[in-house]
Amino acid sequence: MAPLKKEAFDDDFIWGISTAAYQIEGAHNKDGKGPSIWDVFVQKKKSLLHGQHGNIACDFYHRYTDDLILMRKLNIYNHRFSIAWSRILPEGNGRINQQGIDFYNKLIDRSLELGIRPWVTLYHWDLPHALDRNGGWTNRDVKEWFGNYVAICVKHFGDRVKDWIVLNEPTVFCAAGYFFGIHAPGKNGLDTFLAATHHTALAQAHGARVIKSLQTDSNVGTTFSCSHVQPFSASEKDALAAERADLLLNRLFIEPLLGLGYPTGSIKVLNRIEKYMQQNDEQDLKFNMDFIGLQNYTREIIKHSYFVPYIQAKIVNAKNRAVETTAMNWEVYPESVYHTLKKFSAYHNIPPLIITENGAAFPDNVVNGKIDDPKRKQYLQDAIQQVLRAKQEGVNVKGYFVWTFLDNFEWAEGYVPRFGLVYVDFSTQQRIVKASGHWYAEFLK
Repeated sequence: MAPLKKEAFDDDFIWGISTAAYQIEGAHNKDGKGPSIWDVFVQKKKSLLHGQHGNIACDFYHRYTDDLILMRKLNIYNHRFSIAWSRILPEGNGRINQQGIDFYNKLIDRSLELGIRPWVTLYHWDLPHALDRNGGWTNRDVKEWFGNYVAICVKHFGDRVKDWIVLNEPTVFCAAGYFFGIHAPGKNGLDTFLAATHHTALAQAHGARVIKSLQTDSNVGTTFSCSHVQPFSASEKDALAAERADLLLNRLFIEPLLGLGYPTGSIKVLNRIEKYMQQNDEQDLKFNMDFIGLQNYTREIIKHSYFVPYIQAKIVNAKNRAVETTAMNWEVYPESVYHTLKKFSAYHNIPPLIITENGAAFPDNVVNGKIDDPKRKQYLQDAIQQVLRAKQEGVNVKGYFVWTFLDNFEWAEGYVPRFGLVYVDFSTQQRIVKASGHWYAEFLK
């Protein structure tokens, strides 16, 4: 295979890096910030998280200037980052925290001074705790709470920010936070999940409408977690199980957004979402986004299981399939990016696609002040090759963002999995660019 070159892509193809507020900012209670559901969750679930938390994380709140300069040195000109809702609105609604506005103004201004284009994610999992006390995403009022927060962000930052991402991976934060309880706010149960799902889907379209009403020239999208799903065997039971898993993992939020309604057909219990729907909701779920962000890391092999409630399907763990895995115990399978792009491009009237997250976590060792990470570098090369493959086959894919810039707090997995192109020593906050980071910089040059 010929060496991968940036020139194989269009000149206007977007190359960047993605980060998230709670995972890197730290300063969890500084300058008027209110607690988020993750600030509270890490205290309640110390055993689950091995006592780790994002209180300091990468201390990006205080070190953003140096980190942006490093980003610029690595030829990264597009930075997708999120705004912490409770830094702007400590109670989630009502009073605005001017110090929070000031921080993001400084971050945006410094980025633009360095030639780095800000791509702002409005919600990356850190709901204000004050709103969670009133039900959070299970409360229908969250649609209006979110719309108010979005309007504040657009009014304060929209003179310089044009690229907006409404939500980050709604399937993940609804399932992990409101069904399984393994992420904040740690709730569980089918009805809790269905309520959160419907209100999140409403807020997704509502947030986009708010942006467009205030900034007609904005570039608005949202992001979805996606996995390439395959059945474990050729049996009909496994094939049907894979269909049900695909519905939950890939179709649950994109289809109502496109006006297709919830894909409840093969999982009958999902029809119970109708009890949360009101008049005009089906129309209000729809919005014509300017782009759709896809976030893909691996594929899932699905097997029929009588013992799994509701879907009778289970994931066959990668470590039980004798395949190479990452530090997240995910299969190393870059082709999944290609299959994901092909799948979503098949929807009628789908807007342009952007890979808004893709990357791999592997153990890193500092040797003589340097980090050689050949597995991560190879994964990125192979994944970008798969993006090119899809593009050459006619998929309208417009960009690729690596997850992530800095090693960070990786939610329930804590600080063990390292996805960054830049190594962080969390005891000293020293940054070391990994070999994969140097490769990406050379590729982008």
